[in-house]
Amino acid sequence: MTGRTAHRGLAALAALAVVALMPGSVATAAEPPAYRPADGAKATKGTSSAADAPQITPGLYTDVIERGETHYYAVTLDAKSSAYFSAVAAPEPGTKVADSGDRLTVSVQDSSGNTCSTDATPTFHGGDTAYPIADYATRRIGSDRTQCQEAGPYYLVIGREGSATSGPDRWPIEVGYLSEPALKGSTPGQPGEGSWSTVTPAPPTATGKRTAKGGTGFNDAGSVGAGVWKDRITPGETRFYRVPVDWGQQLNLRAELPNAKTGSTEYVSDALGLSVYNPARGAVSDDNFVSYDGKPAVAKEFTAPVAYGNRFHTSDAISAMRFAGWYYLEVTLHPDAAQFFPKGADLTLRVDVRGTPKQGPGYAGPASDFSVTPDEREMADKGQSEQEAAQSGTLRTVAYAGIGVGVVLVTGLAVWTVVARRRSAAPGAPGADTGAVSGGGPQAPADGSWPGQQFPRQGGQTLQDPGGQATQDRQFGPPRGW
Repeated sequence: MTGRTAHRGLAALAALAVVALMPGSVATAAEPPAYRPADGAKATKGTSSAADAPQITPGLYTDVIERGETHYYAVTLDAKSSAYFSAVAAPEPGTKVADSGDRLTVSVQDSSGNTCSTDATPTFHGGDTAYPIADYATRRIGSDRTQCQEAGPYYLVIGREGSATSGPDRWPIEVGYLSEPALKGSTPGQPGEGSWSTVTPAPPTATGKRTAKGGTGFNDAGSVGAGVWKDRITPGETRFYRVPVDWGQQLNLRAELPNAKTGSTEYVSDALGLSVYNPARGAVSDDNFVSYDGKPAVAKEFTAPVAYGNRFHTSDAISAMRFAGWYYLEVTLHPDAAQFFPKGADLTLRVDVRGTPKQGPGYAGPASDFSVTPDEREMADKGQSEQEAAQSGTLRTVAYAGIGVGVVLVTGLAVWTVVARRRSAAPGAPGADTGAVSGGGPQAPADGSWPGQQFPRQGGQTLQDPGGQATQDRQFGPPRGW
């Protein structure tokens, strides 16, 4: 490794530090943070007519939608890959919404207006509190399907429905397009009935809790692995976490609130919510909200094992567990919980990833979004975010660079000393028999120059090797102006 590599690593650390300090990256008790869209998301504007709909390709996009609007987006699909189109509605915290009334509708249509799958309808279920809601619509390729199997133009259609009594604010939405490759061999069938137990197992326990760092949404969700985790959540806030779940594995989850210390006797009917989403942002189950009256409360979710054939199941909760990858946990605390937790509440997450990972179905093309890597498991076990994992990798790079440079310096110094001693001891060498300093080390001439070969140095200076050997001159430490 070179000094330049080390400098680049330090520059990367600086960039990460800037990102960490960006507005909205830190939650405050006074004002819950809004949903943070992906840094690379492209701004677009869906149209009310398919005729002039903007073209989108795999990736993430941002838009806004008003009540009663319908937005069209144009896509071009092949006849091999399945496509998943997600929509996240992220009204600002404090926005007025109608429980079970305000919602999005998400569908995929062919050029003749035929719907390719059942419409998704992400809906609020937490009383009148606003929090991110999401789901997807699909164009799935399969021998069991007849509609929408041809290559050609299609449309993603997103609508917003709601009551006139809810808030008039426009909702920011994040639109996602994810492509799933075809399989190499035969398509696995639906797992048989009774292949897994539907009885919720006991939650994991631990003497110590690790610290989790929830994010504002899918894009900055904090990573967690199996175990017991602690975090803080403020009334009106929603925090996101993600956990890697491989083929054959299932999730057993609990989000817990402790007892209150205020002594309030009030009752909040939809105090704590827990939702689960798959890697394509599809809802695994309806939002699960539980009440709170000052005593400990818990919201639970238990999923089916991940299997490719689950997509053929009639149950939405099982059908959504159709591929491996990052699964997302969404935890919401109702604003009315402030009477119990005016400065925020301790949140406990019990995460149980059950089952041994199995071999995947074998995709014909890259499917990184639908797989789990060792690095991702390590990230989850350490509770690292993407930024922290990148920072950790950069620190290792800098450390390795420093070790490598140190070894070069020590080795070079040893060689230099040996050569110098041999030259000083040689017949006719300066100081050979003249009572030179013990060890025969090189002596600097009166004019300040060093004997031997000269070579350029940064800044136009030169150095000389006393043994006549050219050695590389490196500068260490951060760049100038760090």
